[in-house]
Amino acid sequence: MTLKTKLSWGLGFLFLIIFTLVGFCSYYVGRLSQESENILKDNYDSIVYANNMLAGFDDMKTSISSIMYNTNNAVNMSAYRQNLFETGKDLFESNLKKENNNITEIHEKEYVEGLNQNYATYLKLCLQMKSRSSGKLMFNDFMAANEKLKQSISNIYDVNMQAVVRKTDLTKHDSAKFKNAMVIIGLICIILALGYCWYFPVYISTTISYLSDRMKNLLKESGITADINTNDEAFIILQSINLLENKLGVKK
Repeated sequence: MTLKTKLSWGLGFLFLIIFTLVGFCSYYVGRLSQESENILKDNYDSIVYANNMLAGFDDMKTSISSIMYNTNNAVNMSAYRQNLFETGKDLFESNLKKENNNITEIHEKEYVEGLNQNYATYLKLCLQMKSRSSGKLMFNDFMAANEKLKQSISNIYDVNMQAVVRKTDLTKHDSAKFKNAMVIIGLICIILALGYCWYFPVYISTTISYLSDRMKNLLKESGITADINTNDEAFIILQSINLLENKLGVKK
């Protein structure tokens, strides 16, 4: 193997170490980024849906409460209350539909099923109270359904908040593992790079020194007096070749 080939292999080895470090870092940074994105994509969306359902639920409750506490015992809501009820109902149902398609955690399916059932009961009572002047007689049933629905939404919120905390802790744990792995792999790569940096200069200098000594010996054996006052092995070799060529009458 020629010296050029060996140098090429050595430089290739150094580049391999660099690319290994870059690849390893890229892989783990991408992995941590993906884990963080998954937390935002699934659990954060469910938390937003739960908050929106609470907002819609409050609007519906406010509208129905106007019937329960109406001293005039009027059957129909005002236009404002009617619009508030429909807006809250649409907001609640649109986010409930999204939550039904975003079940990701353990027990979340059961909580969503309970939420669907409690909402159906709650909506039925709301519609009955809207259409009857005796809505006050349904006060106890309405308040019980109200509490159940609110608790169902809280369950969705809590299970996803707990998942966010849990996944965040896992991400921190993975970050610590990544840091330790990077330290280990970095040390290995540094040791290999230092080994290369030590071996090749020593190899080259040893080879040139050997050639230099051989050329000096060859000059002595040929009876050529050489006055070379330098420690530069390459210069010694070149001067020795010139002296040999002069003695042998080699034309340049």
